[in-house]
Amino acid sequence: MKRTSAHIYLFAVLSMSFWAMSFVWVKIVYKYYEPLTTITLRLLIASVLLWTIAPLLKISLRIRREDIGWFLLLAFAEPFCYFLGEAFGMKYVSSTVGSIIISTIPLFVLIPGILFFKERLSLTNIGGIFLSFCGIVTMMYTRGYGFGESPDAPLHGILLMFFAVFSAVGYSILIKRLADRYHAVTLVSWQSFLGAIYFLPLFYLFDYEKFRAVTPNAELIGAILTLTVFASVLAFLLYIPVIQRIGISKANVFANLIPVMTAVFSYFVLAESFTLQKLIGMALVIGGLFLSEINSHKNRGPEAVNEP
Repeated sequence: MKRTSAHIYLFAVLSMSFWAMSFVWVKIVYKYYEPLTTITLRLLIASVLLWTIAPLLKISLRIRREDIGWFLLLAFAEPFCYFLGEAFGMKYVSSTVGSIIISTIPLFVLIPGILFFKERLSLTNIGGIFLSFCGIVTMMYTRGYGFGESPDAPLHGILLMFFAVFSAVGYSILIKRLADRYHAVTLVSWQSFLGAIYFLPLFYLFDYEKFRAVTPNAELIGAILTLTVFASVLAFLLYIPVIQRIGISKANVFANLIPVMTAVFSYFVLAESFTLQKLIGMALVIGGLFLSEINSHKNRGPEAVNEP
């Protein structure tokens, strides 16, 4: 067996860093644009970039006629439903809490694996899921506010973020049908393009006038371009060879780094609080995520790469 090159692990860490920082960049964009505008612009720019990059990489973007319906459903689950939940949820929860909730996606992906693909969970996996939930509860609870009323995590924000999580789980089931037939760049390119089509009517109806009223400045342009280029394009391009070299299951372990990186970036960029309670909650979530991966790689089924 060939030893995995060091640059593969570097690619994995860099891609996770870009996705972690997306929770910070999106907060900057929200100072100017509403979620629908942010999502639509991000998908349009990503589509142009990906459809330009694909031919340069000699990657075919053709899809089979019988798969068109599956691609439409795939894009509806993610980015459409996923981004609706995440984008609006991120208006109400902090960057750190948002990234923590999104980081539970690998745990929930195990559920359809059991129900639809007859996969089995070990006691260690179950313990990891329980431990992660304890961590989420710890981070969400604030003395004097209770559960779901913390300034960092109001209940409606939490519910929107979990809507994004379960949309990603649905996406994982759908991607299993297509992942063996198409290159990751092909899948992501069509997701972005079809997702932009889904969002354009909503953008025009609800955000267009607000969009026209905003005069873009350097901070806004820089944030949205950085968010798109790094989180929507480069992160996937770096992550593709990681998946190809070490497999999706092992690659998913690196997603556990996202909440930690987001907390650090938020502290320095957004000046979010970095309390002992938040540290304890993060430790429980990350520990649980690692435990959920132990001895489960052979039985993992529907998995996918998910964009913040």
